[in-house]
Amino acid sequence: MKSIVVVSSLTGNTLKLASAVAYALNNNVEAVKVEEKPDVSDYDLVAVGCWINRGTADDKAQEFIKTIKGKKVAIFATLGAYPDSDHAKKSLENIAALFDSSNEVVGQYICQGSVSYKMVEMMTKMFPAGHPHAMTEERKARIQESYSHPDNQDLLKAREYFTELKNRLEG
Repeated sequence: MKSIVVVSSLTGNTLKLASAVAYALNNNVEAVKVEEKPDVSDYDLVAVGCWINRGTADDKAQEFIKTIKGKKVAIFATLGAYPDSDHAKKSLENIAALFDSSNEVVGQYICQGSVSYKMVEMMTKMFPAGHPHAMTEERKARIQESYSHPDNQDLLKAREYFTELKNRLEG
C-alpha cells in the first residue's frame, strides 16, 4: 500500500504527530506540508493532519482536503482540548465531513497539542468573565497542561494506531 502523509501545522504540534504517522506508514518517510500542494493521485492512502480551528480542520488543511478524490483517507489532528472530549469527537466528525463522498475515511486519531500563546492572549481579551469561552481557572489549568503535548506517549499511541491501520488495510 502506497501512502502519503500531508500536514498543516501552526505551532509544530501537528508536524510532530505527522512524523510519528509517517514513520508508521512509510518507514520514516517525512511528511509533506500542505503548502507544497502534493499530487496524491498515485497513492492508495492519504493521511491528512491538521490542527483544530473552531471545531474543524484549519483553513490550509480544508483547502487541501477539497482536492482529494477517490482515496482511502485517514485523519490525524491536534487540539488544545482533551482528546476524549466531546469537542474532539465533534471536530473529527466535522473534518471527516469535509472530504468528497468519493473518498473513504478509514482512520481517525486526535491528541492534545499545546495551545498557542497568541490564542490564549486573544481569548483573554475577547471573552469576558461569564462567557462560555472565558479564561476560567479550569481553562487555564487545561491550557497549562497542554504545553507538554504532544508528548512521547501521544506519539507512541499515534505510531501504534497507524501501524495497526496499515496492517489492517494491507491484510
